[in-house]
Formats: sequence, structure tokens, C-alpha cells
Amino acid sequence: MRKSPLRLVIDTATDYLYVGLFAESSPLEEHHRKGQNDHSVHLMKKVEDVCASGGITPTDLDDIVVGVGPGSYTGVRIGVTVAKVLAWSLDKPLYTVSSLALMASGTEGLVLSNVDARRGNAFLGLYEVSAATMKTVETDRHTAFAAFIESLTAEPRTITVGRPDIRRLEKGGFLKRVENIHTVAPNYLRKTKAERQKACSA
Repeated sequence: MRKSPLRLVIDTATDYLYVGLFAESSPLEEHHRKGQNDHSVHLMKKVEDVCASGGITPTDLDDIVVGVGPGSYTGVRIGVTVAKVLAWSLDKPLYTVSSLALMASGTEGLVLSNVDARRGNAFLGLYEVSAATMKTVETDRHTAFAAFIESLTAEPRTITVGRPDIRRLEKGGFLKRVENIHTVAPNYLRKTKAERQKACSA
């Protein structure tokens, strides 16, 4: 008889594709590899692979966690869409989490997660991560990287990639249960190219 709830964690907001199978807060199987703008090609196969390696099928899952960004437009959409389809089709609870918080959770100290947003800008989130939990110091934002660094009074550990620590995310209140799966949307933090062009032409 299985004792620990099984949780699938997905994040596609960065260059790295992450798929993890957890028993409560402990990772059983993980895939964490840099992609080539091909997360959409590999995501479902990696979900199947980590479940098979863990000796389960997706129907055995108890819930699903997905990183909702910020990050790559295309990348975030892929993960969110797949997680929504899985949660709906399998009738499983869905939880969302900031992709920046997810990235920071595996590193202790004052941690600055950042994803390159081009032209000197970045998606940034600043967190204080301890052995047991974590908290937000500066909320996720899209801003000029250099100016943000200069504004800080303490020097953080700056990371661009990282595996999650689900225990810290849970204790810090970063996992948000979704009431209506169909309303879940990526957190882009900036307008799409089409939206920017429309605003300029208005």
C-alpha cells in the first residue's frame, strides 16, 4: 500500500525543461535538461518517462504542480497547457507556482532568480531561502537587470537555473491550489509582441 502522495512537477518557463515525480516532498525521479527551443517536443515523453521510472502511471498521481512563469512566452504556455490538460483529464488537483520561486527554492541564502528578457532586461525574483522554508523579498518583475542589482543593499546569490525544493515551497506558501483549472493562465509579466504592436498603432 502506498504511503506517500505522488506529485508531478512541471516547469518549462526557462531554457531548462523540468519534470519531477515527488513522493510528498522527496524527489523520486527528475528530468532537468537544457533544451533547444523544443520543450513542446519532449515534455509529454518526459512526463511518461519519469512516471514509468517511478513505477507508476499518470493515473496514480495525487496532484500536479506547474510553474506559470514568468519566462519565455512559448515555454510558459507549453507547461501550463500540458498541466491543465493532465489535471483535467485525470481529474487531479492542480497547483501553480512562480517559476522564479521554483528555481530559487533549491538554493539557500538570499537568492536572486533571473531569466534573460533581452535588451538588458530580465524577469527577476528575490527570495530568502533557509534550510526549512523560504519567503519573498522582492516580488517577481520584468525590469532592467543592472539597475535592480544596484538598488540592492545586500549581495544575493544570482542563479539562472535550479531544481525545486518542494518542501520549502510548501512551507513558504508558494504552491497555490487552483479552484478552476480552465482559468489558469501564464504569468508573462509583460505584454506580448502582438499586444505591444497594437498599443503602438492605437
